[in-house]
Amino acid sequence: MTRLLPAVLRDEPQYRLLFGSQVLSIIGDRVVMVALPFAVLAVGGDVGDVAVVSAAQFLPFVLLALPAGVLADRHDRKRILVASDTVRMVCQLVGGLLLVTGHAEVPHLVVIAALYGASDAFFAPSFTGLLPATVAPANLQPANALRGLTFSVASVAGPVLAATLVAFAGGPGGALLFDAATFAVSVALLLPLRPRVVEEHADEDEVAGTDHFWDGLRGGWREIRSRSWVLAFLAGMATYHAVVLPAVHVIGPVLADAELAGARSWAIITAGFGIGCIIGDLVFLRWRPRFALRVAAILLVGASCQAAFIGSGLSDWGIAGLELLAGICVTGMFTLWETSLQEHIPDRSLSRVSSYDYLSSAGVIPLGNLVTGVVAAAYGVHVTLVGMSVVGLLVAVGIAAVPSVRTLPRGAPA
Repeated sequence: MTRLLPAVLRDEPQYRLLFGSQVLSIIGDRVVMVALPFAVLAVGGDVGDVAVVSAAQFLPFVLLALPAGVLADRHDRKRILVASDTVRMVCQLVGGLLLVTGHAEVPHLVVIAALYGASDAFFAPSFTGLLPATVAPANLQPANALRGLTFSVASVAGPVLAATLVAFAGGPGGALLFDAATFAVSVALLLPLRPRVVEEHADEDEVAGTDHFWDGLRGGWREIRSRSWVLAFLAGMATYHAVVLPAVHVIGPVLADAELAGARSWAIITAGFGIGCIIGDLVFLRWRPRFALRVAAILLVGASCQAAFIGSGLSDWGIAGLELLAGICVTGMFTLWETSLQEHIPDRSLSRVSSYDYLSSAGVIPLGNLVTGVVAAAYGVHVTLVGMSVVGLLVAVGIAAVPSVRTLPRGAPA
């Protein structure tokens, strides 16, 4: 039976704890993504209230991503993960109980969503910085691929589980309580975690005798600015999230409703993308390309075609087939990019650099969605979708041409 497990799980006991702590909580997060809008509607809210609750959860992440990276590089990352999961567990527990007992109101959900988003902001850079300390260098890419696989599987299973919980287990409140339970399991697995101690080297700010937030933030930016491959890929990730990804968030469902069979067609298309992500994660569990970032740049070129795939005019099954290819490209790109950061950025700065990464990707999504909606209304969905992929492709090809991107070698965690 153990031979069926990926080698990284068999060989790395500390990673087993870190990975196990996240599996259920990732599924729980995907459940709540589906259930939360229905929770708002269940307490008498409208579409505007749904938007407010969503913004309340997202805005703290944008505001706190960079401070979270500074904190994670200066303090115990494991403790930050435990604190983040504990706060999110309490948020979901309180929200679930309020919903189940009929005492929830929209302002309650806004406050809970804001606290949840704030604690989530501290989790992401700490996790990225901690992961290399739980695996051997050879297992770093499989560890990232396996984590990506959990996101891919959860994206498929989460909505199904959410529908079941909402229908048969206490409505949206039951879904939030389920998420709270997953965070409790996560905390229980994180507490015995003993990551490898990484030798620390003082950065320039510490040598100079300063320890201020802005000094730490500037230190992280220096690490980025000194590496042209990081700057190039940050630009590529920002372009993908702001220009290409709104095809999925904004235009795709509208196009499916107007030209295909509505929700059924969109479910088929998104399932195709999810299956592609799973295939890609399985591939990169085993394949370790010699030039990881070069391959990531090529995959970014493929991922940038996603908007054009959706606007191709094919049937829902035809678009789903193209989206399967896009899923392979997207998940492989993320796995190899994250692995490259962990292999080449010093541990003392890794969380700060990753916080810039999170901000330049997740932080630009709302603006991209807004601009895409305006452009699509003015020029039509098909023209907009083609234009989105053209812009994305031009940037991706430019990144693939950067010498430091093409020639960056593999390396052990810095």
